[in-house]
Amino acid sequence: MDFNFLSELHEGPLRSGLIVLVTALLACLLALILHRAGIFLLRRIARNRPFTTNATIIAFRASQVCMLLFAVRVVLTGASEDTPWLLPLSYLTSIGLILALTWLAMQCIKSVTVTVVNRNPADAIDNLKARRILTQTRVLARSAHFIVGLLGLGFVLLTLPGAKQFGASLLASAGVAGLVAGMAARPVLGNFIAGLQIAFSQPIRIDDVLIVKGEWGRVEEITGTFVVIRIWDERRMIVPLQWFIENPFENWTHNSSTILGTVFLWLDFVVPVPALRVEFERICKSSPLWDSRVCVLHVTDVSERAMQIRLLTSAQDSGTAFDLRCKIREEMITFIATHYPQALPRLRTALDPVDVQSAGLNNADALNTIIDGPVQQNRTPSDHASST
Repeated sequence: MDFNFLSELHEGPLRSGLIVLVTALLACLLALILHRAGIFLLRRIARNRPFTTNATIIAFRASQVCMLLFAVRVVLTGASEDTPWLLPLSYLTSIGLILALTWLAMQCIKSVTVTVVNRNPADAIDNLKARRILTQTRVLARSAHFIVGLLGLGFVLLTLPGAKQFGASLLASAGVAGLVAGMAARPVLGNFIAGLQIAFSQPIRIDDVLIVKGEWGRVEEITGTFVVIRIWDERRMIVPLQWFIENPFENWTHNSSTILGTVFLWLDFVVPVPALRVEFERICKSSPLWDSRVCVLHVTDVSERAMQIRLLTSAQDSGTAFDLRCKIREEMITFIATHYPQALPRLRTALDPVDVQSAGLNNADALNTIIDGPVQQNRTPSDHASST
């Protein structure tokens, strides 16, 4: 039996493969130990630094994978050329390392986002600064994720041997296809640039109160391409980012969440306005919804039947202002109906009395005059008799 083949195989590729496998396992074990030690050291050093602490927690798994793939890549670089499947393993390890580094970069961006959000809570009463920082952080984080993912894909294509020829053929045949692709990508690029504009100029922020296309709602989410607005009845309106750059809209919380609210009442002229003003001030001062800024009552309009009373008040935000307006409207109507029921709007009708003696009419003619209008003066005695 010929054992020379086995001895040559043992001394050749099989031996190199076993050496590479054992070395790779030892390198991975060493990488895990170094990774654990490095994470422990970073957490001890950055105990009071939330950015670094969150990065070690969120990016832990990604950094661990990067260390393992880096160790395997170093072993494959030093392996002999007769190692079985050395070239495909090198390519796969390089691609995996690039993807792992891309994942690590995205996780680091996520850790920064989480830290900024935790340090600036948006559930505070005066959350204007927090909402501004939150909007910038989320929009910029999504843009950074897009750029990092694009760079990772580009490095992966550059690593593959056939990617350069594929890219060259695409560039050579760009022509009309490139023009069509550019036109198709214009909305995507427009929304991407609009997202950067919104992040820096901030016409809208997270939790802003907007009036968009006649709908009242709050900004629930700002993505890389669109904005989600939560309507007051829990519907969701999806609006592209570029729409906010090209169209006017109302932002009720751009500089401050405080707002004025109005209540209009139509009342009869006999109502005592000073008494209404005293009751209105009492309602505002007794309500926890009022922010103690504005409480004014004015007669703003009159018509031939009634006068218009405007009750102007203020609140810390639009939702509170709506509840306060409903409360004022309800209590004012109850007060007027209880104390001044005659002041409620009414339709007046006046009947002028008819002088029967001076007009030379009997009682029947006087009644007909009231019902049918003035009686003609050229009526004959027979007419009077027939009417009687």
